[in-house]
Amino acid sequence: MESASSLPPPALEDPAYRVFIDSLDYLSPKEVDRIREAYVFSARAHANQKRLSGEPYITHPLAVAGAVVEWRMDAEAIVAALLHDTLEDTGVSKRELSDKFGREVADLVDGLSKLDKIEFASYQEAQAENFRKMLMAMARDLRVVLIKLADRQHNLATMSAVRPDKRRRIAAETLEIYAPIALRLGLNKLYRELQDASFRLIHPHRADVLAKAVRAARGNRRELLAKITDGIKGKLKAAGLEADVFGREKSLYSIFRKMKEKQLSFSQVLDIYGFRVVVKNVPACYLAMGALHALYKPVPGKFKDYIAIPKANGYQSLHTTLIGPYGTPVEVQIRTVEMHHVAQEGIAAHWLYKDTEQSGADLQIKTHKWLQSLLEMQSGDSSEFFENVKIDLFPDEVYVFTPKGKIMAMPRGATVVDFAYAVHTDVGHHCTAARVNHELAPLRSELRNGDLVEIITAPHASPNPAWLTYVKTGRARSKIRHFLRTMQNEESAALGERLLNQELLALGVVPAMVPPQAWDQLLKSNGNKTRQDVFTDIGLGKRLPSVAARRLLARDDGAAPTHGASALAIRGTEGMAIQLAKCCQPIPGDPIVGSIRKGHGLLIHSHDCPFIQRSRSSEPQKWMDVDWEPEAGALFDVRIKVEVKNSRGVLAQVAAAIAEAGSNIEHVGMDASPEQLFTALAFTIQVANRVHLAQVMRGLRHIPEVSHISRDRGGGE
Repeated sequence: MESASSLPPPALEDPAYRVFIDSLDYLSPKEVDRIREAYVFSARAHANQKRLSGEPYITHPLAVAGAVVEWRMDAEAIVAALLHDTLEDTGVSKRELSDKFGREVADLVDGLSKLDKIEFASYQEAQAENFRKMLMAMARDLRVVLIKLADRQHNLATMSAVRPDKRRRIAAETLEIYAPIALRLGLNKLYRELQDASFRLIHPHRADVLAKAVRAARGNRRELLAKITDGIKGKLKAAGLEADVFGREKSLYSIFRKMKEKQLSFSQVLDIYGFRVVVKNVPACYLAMGALHALYKPVPGKFKDYIAIPKANGYQSLHTTLIGPYGTPVEVQIRTVEMHHVAQEGIAAHWLYKDTEQSGADLQIKTHKWLQSLLEMQSGDSSEFFENVKIDLFPDEVYVFTPKGKIMAMPRGATVVDFAYAVHTDVGHHCTAARVNHELAPLRSELRNGDLVEIITAPHASPNPAWLTYVKTGRARSKIRHFLRTMQNEESAALGERLLNQELLALGVVPAMVPPQAWDQLLKSNGNKTRQDVFTDIGLGKRLPSVAARRLLARDDGAAPTHGASALAIRGTEGMAIQLAKCCQPIPGDPIVGSIRKGHGLLIHSHDCPFIQRSRSSEPQKWMDVDWEPEAGALFDVRIKVEVKNSRGVLAQVAAAIAEAGSNIEHVGMDASPEQLFTALAFTIQVANRVHLAQVMRGLRHIPEVSHISRDRGGGE
């Protein structure tokens, strides 16, 4: 490709370029000269390129820079917007940009460039990795995302020449990722524009039908709209309040989504009228609300104070719903001029309006914290990271309080565990219970607006894999997964080392005497980097210890299996690498046998478990002898069945006998019928070993109403 400097200069008299230059009146002459230089450079770099519509390519960077100017951003951002496609689509290098326009501009452009040089397995993987790169650049400099959003908005507006399938894919990606980012940054106006443009590209016919229906409805309801507007204006004037009152238009996409999600008709969605009231200051907001509540009756439970507790994206307003003329619902948002600027432009208001400098700075701090929390979710898998971030781009929030009165925004449906991880990773890892509004609550409890949440932790507690089934935030999900993955690998490596050492001893070799050269050869042939990787693979069942031992000793893989090897001693409380089977629930004292399951580690069954008989006879190589290692203090779940006579207070008697024997009741169920003489009680209790279980059962037999007791081994895996 021809270098940028040797290409002919662009026509500087293009009308769009003249309008763009004239809009730079808020910058210094020196900054305007830099921007002219960037335009010339970009036009030369893209000189031989055309958009699919046939227009010169420079029209796109110019339009993106124009949107950035509307937000009155600084010269570096405008220069970066003009150059945002030069690294990706031309022969210009980052170093060339850095030398000519400075390191800051080069970093901004680099953050906006895709990772086209890397080969990805799928479009989804490429999308996830590009998104991760953009997010990291965003965390360093917020201007990256604002330029990216302006770029996406112009691309959506000029898609007529793009293939329909690609058009729909880009629009769907915008709805899924870019529109929620705009909302999260408080760019409400841009959020609605991105949604409507994407909706028109995905469902053009539906969009046209809805647009016509909206125009018709607006004409039919003009009289009612004018009556409500005049009523609001008159009441506020009588209260001595200066205010701007205007109707709030619903976007096409929001109408479509409401009709689809709530199964409403078009007339039902449009029957709700929306108004904005903009006043001078915060006290006037509350006075205006009082005046409007005197004018029309408010709907109970439909008042929200986002001034006292702003949304996470900085949005502030009072929301109230009133019953207007003829029983018409009227939604009113009351805010100050400054709040209105932030509500429309969000984080961009920091540059756009000098009078919002303080709130803009606060919003930048909040946004930066949010971006940092997203970066903490990073794991090796970019697709998993992508999913976690999508979870966090939530439109709906609940506000809860810490014991010290700090307000925290959580997504709707978030649980106590999500809150614990939002406070701190260590609090999440060690949480055992919580008090919500001073009362004990389970970890899976969903949080509601205004809840006061206190987390109870224990030093030795750790995340439970079951938490992944109910946590809502990407941060909590990613932290739990990372912990479990790390713990599983550590425990599996320890188990794998024990299994390999046991096999080596059975072959007559002391593990410490294996020469380093033998280990090097094994690592090379297996494709592992370290001995730890070999141990982990064995512990996870991906590699058989007998095969690894023979290869290590350079013996024939086909040799007969060894006999007489001592049984592996286990405690049963090792964690994820060694698990007790749910079907037979073995406890210390039971004869046991172990099976290595690929990817799961060692699973322990009792010898007489009915679920393993066929596998033990057909695949004997997968099974190994294991013994219990004495360990004081550990408790194990076991199921028992107790048949009792139907009489008052018998359940309490049985529970008391179990407690007296030093056992905990984890679960109780019953199969009872008033017509029958006997009831079958099913308990899951915790015992230390078979002797302890025998003590519990002996204590139960002393109760006259108990007719039969047995251990239940038929729970299914």
